[in-house]
Amino acid sequence: MTESCVQQERRGHVSLLRLASENRLNSLTDELVNQLAAALLRNEADPAIHATVITGSDKAFAAGADIVGMSKLDYSTAFGQDYIGRNWDVLRTLRKPLIAAVRGYALGGGCELAMMCDIVIAAADAVFGQPEIKLGIVPGAGGTQRLPRAVGKSNAMLACLTGESMTAKEALDTGLVSKVVQPDELLDAALSMAEQIARHSLPVIVAIKEAVNRSFEASLSEGLLFERRLFHAGFSLADQKEGMAAFLERRPAAFANR
Repeated sequence: MTESCVQQERRGHVSLLRLASENRLNSLTDELVNQLAAALLRNEADPAIHATVITGSDKAFAAGADIVGMSKLDYSTAFGQDYIGRNWDVLRTLRKPLIAAVRGYALGGGCELAMMCDIVIAAADAVFGQPEIKLGIVPGAGGTQRLPRAVGKSNAMLACLTGESMTAKEALDTGLVSKVVQPDELLDAALSMAEQIARHSLPVIVAIKEAVNRSFEASLSEGLLFERRLFHAGFSLADQKEGMAAFLERRPAAFANR
């Protein structure tokens, strides 16, 4: 039986997934990513889960891909097996929010995994980077595509072409992360944010994530039309009636997630 590389805890409507391979640097082996994808798909199917926090060890969120495994690949195998794509792409399909809680190293695939999440909270000791160029290879899980969207072309070029890492403060200043906290506050901060999100109506949470993601794929006019249609559709929800009634009656809303 394969040992679990992903530990899962339930906190109300929030799922906490902890990357926990034998190596505290959490190299992203095929097995670890397979288990992470499976856990995320279970959360996606569970109506009681509204948001997920992904974290790692105190040493590393994930310090990169499995270099030992990659060193044995040739083009035919990598292409034929859709290496990375076959399991990593699951994260792109998820509709519920993902929060990355990053402490220590988030390098290469670790940085790319964090960027696949919707919100990134970093401990002050976090280190981000795309050092693949030092291995003679191009980033393969979004480093050249998501990083420019997060930090701009020049900063992304600097990171990818030099392999230099950035501190948590630099990541915050460039827009790669949303918030920086002290290491001992990281998990509480991430869970608190997830719980704040999870209190809201799940159909609305999913719609907002979909609309924000659409802004990166569509023109402004198309994105605005997409947003407007979701806004109009929201008036069919019982939660819209409850939310507005609660506001007018000055009481907390009791969302039924429908």
